[in-house]
Amino acid sequence: MKKRFKSYLRLNIMSIFFIVVSFISVTLAWFAYSGLSRVSTEINVKAWYIELERNGEKVSNNVVISLDEIYPGMNVVTEKISIKNMGDSNANLKYSIDSARILDDPDDNYKIGEDVSQSLSVEDILAHDYPFHVNINLSKNYVLTGAEEYFEVSISWPLDSDDDILDSTWGNKAYVYQNSEISKKNNDSNYQVNPSIQIAINLVAEQYVESDSSSDYRFDKGDVILFDVVNNNKCSILSSTCIKTYVIDENNKLGDSTVTLLPDPIGNYSTSGYNSYSTALSNSTSSWSVNTRDLKVEDILKIASTDIIGSVLVRDGISDSIIGKLNNSDRINSELSKAISYSGHYRYFNEKFNYLSSANCYWTSSNYNTNQAFAVKKVDDTSSIIYNESKETNCNIIPIIIADKENLI
Repeated sequence: MKKRFKSYLRLNIMSIFFIVVSFISVTLAWFAYSGLSRVSTEINVKAWYIELERNGEKVSNNVVISLDEIYPGMNVVTEKISIKNMGDSNANLKYSIDSARILDDPDDNYKIGEDVSQSLSVEDILAHDYPFHVNINLSKNYVLTGAEEYFEVSISWPLDSDDDILDSTWGNKAYVYQNSEISKKNNDSNYQVNPSIQIAINLVAEQYVESDSSSDYRFDKGDVILFDVVNNNKCSILSSTCIKTYVIDENNKLGDSTVTLLPDPIGNYSTSGYNSYSTALSNSTSSWSVNTRDLKVEDILKIASTDIIGSVLVRDGISDSIIGKLNNSDRINSELSKAISYSGHYRYFNEKFNYLSSANCYWTSSNYNTNQAFAVKKVDDTSSIIYNESKETNCNIIPIIIADKENLI
């Protein structure tokens, strides 16, 4: 590969702050539930105790994650906050970005406040639009009584982001900003040096109240459901019609009337080349009475992207890069274009997504180029790939099941 010349500057960023505010205190709190108990006016009271831990140590409401430096080719830096529900009531979990400041540049200074849609937009920008990437993820949108969930942050900067200009521009901007802050400190010993990047995140735990927008924890991503595709209902013993399936909805809600199921990829399926995909899919489900659709590459990629540390885009001659969460169709299409333009593929860990792995390749209905389409297969005991397979290859045909919840309860 032709050698690329870049002026990489190690950015001695004073600190990167992720200020998590307005969280439930780690001390014991009590929640009162309104309502009558029998014929008295006694209020029903339940314990509310959410505990946060990092590296085995208790952390308070304000969690600060700091970095001394950030630079191209750095090791991925991660922070993982454990959220333990030690009370006797389930809790909803959510987070939003309150503000983000990068090098004090007005064009990179975001004030969000309570605008949820803008928070999602800024999160997407931080994850994908800079040569360095800040990714945020909650393991689940709720934490059940006695359970433990996780809030994660990863910060990465591939050695080669495939954009020499962007890498050099941000390297120079950070160098100038840092020198400016040092000069101010040298001229005034009382001056407080500002971090190069500062992001404030609001992480909240709230009482779980059943509503259409609440997460339906009966159908969590990766959950196993035995489903009879002929009788269109839940079953208990595997057979030719009672098959093993996995929930693949990212966050199924109580208000959702259906749940999306992926049949176990290691099952027995009809095979065909990609050009016969539609016919093979129709034939394999002709006796089924449940609603089905084709499997798209977006279905698999969106799930894999939730691992903000281990799921990566792999391209020859370019550094592997963390996919980052994919929260909208435009970003998914942009991400797929990056893979296709370099004949790249995606790799994820089997341990994280065992329900997506199969030694035999299986097709998605998504086209890659004239001669190839997206398929999925396990490459070894550790990882699987979403990759470009020749359309002539015979791979398994696995439909997606859209099941009515009332048939699963």
